[in-house]
Amino acid sequence: MALEEDLIVELLAECPNVHVGMAPYETPMPYVTWQHIGGDVLRYADNAPADKRQPLIQINTWAATPLQAFALIQRIEERLCAAAAFTARPHGGPIGAYDDAGVASGYLQTFSILGAR
Repeated sequence: MALEEDLIVELLAECPNVHVGMAPYETPMPYVTWQHIGGDVLRYADNAPADKRQPLIQINTWAATPLQAFALIQRIEERLCAAAAFTARPHGGPIGAYDDAGVASGYLQTFSILGAR
């Protein structure tokens, strides 16, 4: 399985609503969104691609209250760091966020994930 498929499996284990990029309007809370935000490109000395990739992935949790969103990102951090399918390392702690409409509270956290190409 590719790294993104493995990631989605882990995220779904913590929250039934997982979306790449943005969630559709009126998605039931809580929900998780995630996106690629760069990372290291792994290539061998002959410039051939490695069998693994190491992107930076931003995970966003959204809930009715900040404490619910924070609890969800904490559970996700523990799950990703314990995952067998890839190696995940947080790049700093969670950052609080709010949606533009003031309906949902969120937390964002970035992970470096080394996994299958």
